Amino acid sequence: MKKIILIALVALMGFTASAQNRWTIQPDGKTIRMEVKQGNYPHNDHVEMSGKMMATVLYWGIDENAKFELDRSLVFPMLRRIPNNTHASLMLRQKLDVVAQLRINNNNNLKFTTRYVELNGAMTVVEDHKGGAYGLEITRTIFPTMERPMMCEHYVVRNSGTVNMALQVPDLQQSFLTDPEKGVKGSYKVSTHVEGAGVYKLKPGEEIEFDLVIQAGLKDEKFAAVDVKAALAERKAFIDHMDENLVLDTPDDVIDTEFRFAKIRATESICKTKGGYMHAPGGESYYAAIWANDQAEYVNPFFPFTGYAVGNESALNSYMHFARFMNDEWKPIPSSIIAEGDDIWNGAGDRGDAAMIAYGASRYALTRADKAEAKQLWPLIEWCLEYSRRQINEYGVVKSDRDELEGRFPSGPANLCTSTLYYDALISSAHLSRELGMSSKVYADLMKRAKAMRSAIESYFGATVQGYETYRYYEGNDILRSWICMPLCVGIYDRAEATMNAMFKSDLYTKDGLLTAQNSETFWDRSTLYAFRGGYAAGYPDFMTKELSYYSNRRLLGDHVPYPIEAWPEGSQRHLSAESGLYCRIITEGMFGIRPTGMRSFELKPEIPTDWEYASLKNIRAFGGNFDVDVKRAGEKLQVVVKEQGGKTQTFNVKQGKVINVKL
Repeated sequence: MKKIILIALVALMGFTASAQNRWTIQPDGKTIRMEVKQGNYPHNDHVEMSGKMMATVLYWGIDENAKFELDRSLVFPMLRRIPNNTHASLMLRQKLDVVAQLRINNNNNLKFTTRYVELNGAMTVVEDHKGGAYGLEITRTIFPTMERPMMCEHYVVRNSGTVNMALQVPDLQQSFLTDPEKGVKGSYKVSTHVEGAGVYKLKPGEEIEFDLVIQAGLKDEKFAAVDVKAALAERKAFIDHMDENLVLDTPDDVIDTEFRFAKIRATESICKTKGGYMHAPGGESYYAAIWANDQAEYVNPFFPFTGYAVGNESALNSYMHFARFMNDEWKPIPSSIIAEGDDIWNGAGDRGDAAMIAYGASRYALTRADKAEAKQLWPLIEWCLEYSRRQINEYGVVKSDRDELEGRFPSGPANLCTSTLYYDALISSAHLSRELGMSSKVYADLMKRAKAMRSAIESYFGATVQGYETYRYYEGNDILRSWICMPLCVGIYDRAEATMNAMFKSDLYTKDGLLTAQNSETFWDRSTLYAFRGGYAAGYPDFMTKELSYYSNRRLLGDHVPYPIEAWPEGSQRHLSAESGLYCRIITEGMFGIRPTGMRSFELKPEIPTDWEYASLKNIRAFGGNFDVDVKRAGEKLQVVVKEQGGKTQTFNVKQGKVINVKL
């Protein structure tokens, strides 16, 4: 039966990955490049990059004359504005064009064209000026620093002509103060300057370097000396760390590379606030704050796989901030804690936030495998489970005012997302209770409640919608919704085939992924990414790999690159960071089927397509270890090898789809 659905789905789609590609993956497997050639411009795009003290969205383009254009949107999250709300980061635009002000022998009538643009954790642009015997080649590298509220552009300028020249680099200095009445700490200072200005005598083939630095701080702050090369090395060291851990290797280079890029985006966007490390969604809106969906549910359970200490610290910190709002009156925990921890946002009421937090915190605690952290988290998990239990209605499912879309689309008095998250949280919490040495009664009670919730999900949400024996998202819902993928993501496969048909064979599925609802034009990547994960988990690797490959080509090599996005039309497809975490979880929890069952144990259910001979994840830093999972085809079975660094090697020969219980 699965073969029938796969054939039908493949025939329906007809999308081709290569037709959309504007970029190519370079031989290093880490860099993507857009060659600027006839037919490839004009072109415009935007990309976000982040450090701990700032973020930048580069609005860039190639105009009709192949000239590179750049408008920098700069965000300084810890320089708070008034009113100090969710969106109160100091933000400004800087469109300064240094290249346009270069001179050769006092001539500034230079005509630059762009040769190519590259992305690899930073943006690199190569441009040329050719004017008779005079020529310049400029390579600029654009990046936010990792540790300071500062953005840098490093320029290397080479005499590519045939004669000597005098190159004049402008001594640009610009500084301004913000309105003191609009800043939490009064007036802020923003400084832009060129490091390395002057006149340089260049013979053919010789080159010089200079930098553009933009930084911000308090009005009377004295900025430390800038070492742009050291700042670039610091950012490269972060990228190198991401390249050393949780490395995906499959026959599909695009999926491998998009996984790598998603790791970078998911982990780079962490603000160093006065309230501790806080993972930031970004998008010129969401910084120095945390949300029960983006952080607690989406990205925090992923961090332990990466071995990135700052990511793990931000995860624990976010849960501890939510724990501040536990109460004996059983009022809901706020959806978001904002302004570096000083305030909250709760504008949508109860979105099922307690279920989101319990789901994420219990999975995080198991995967992180730090008993001291788990003991810190247990009271929060326990409170959130009890809060959710108190919201169970007469039909046995969990009530909430809204869902994570906060009223943009109807969600009824009880929605499928909240109940499935609560169901999964009960199971993870049961496993965690055993790790913390609690009585067997605690484990048994949690598993009993999970069984009852699974039954209630089937009886209340199970329904025929638009002819598909799938799920209604809420009572009265009569059109297909993207979040019907949720049961598949938590191991409920009773309606898997019909749900796969409903999601991917109907008009719910488009070239941009799943629409939020039938008959709408809105799509949010987060539900598509969940659906991909659920499709793998439910045992449809052939179809899901085809769609994941198409999606990855579109996001990595298409017109708007290189990361998963938030939504459209809302937000203009911003590169929100937690969505990249969800992409990575397609691989860890979907394709490889890793589900924590203890601090040193997990389920493993590899689901690789039939035309792949292998797939591997190297240097997985979860469950208190560092290990590889290698999957190879061995006739009609899979040979699965789990190899610990400096430890034992376990080999399993299983039929695809069989769950393997691994204990490190």
